[in-house]
Amino acid sequence: MMTLSDRMLAILAGAGSAALLIAALGFQSIGYVPCELCILQRWPHLAAAVIAALLLAVDPRALRWLGALAAGLATAFAAYHVGVEQGWWQGPTACTGTITDLAAMTTEDLVAQLQSAPVVRCDEPQWYFLGLTMAGWNMICSAVLTGLWLRAATGRGIRL
Repeated sequence: MMTLSDRMLAILAGAGSAALLIAALGFQSIGYVPCELCILQRWPHLAAAVIAALLLAVDPRALRWLGALAAGLATAFAAYHVGVEQGWWQGPTACTGTITDLAAMTTEDLVAQLQSAPVVRCDEPQWYFLGLTMAGWNMICSAVLTGLWLRAATGRGIRL
């Protein structure tokens, strides 16, 4: 029987966060415009991926706890987003759009882009798979990654 070290487990968890980020960007590249909460959920995953990259060079236990915190925040943000989608509570009132080349625009160009920018509401999911939205899947994946980070931070590893 083989044991996955705490360090390798944390790196694997960080790679999972990187994979979720890549998937989100992939969906965005094929036309799914992220809402404000979708963007918010990406930041803790980015932090977890960076922490995992740092673990390639050094391995203080504190980094593994920071990774667990980042993944936990990703889980909490995703759970909040699911609640907004389900109508359990109100979400943010801001919208997400795509304004490009702001510095070179005239006022008329800016107004035209603002009027044509897609409005993405946080309470209207664009994508479902097996009855769950992207936020729902992110919540599940983030919770699993949080568990991996916590096992790595507590020094329990995993036997394969």
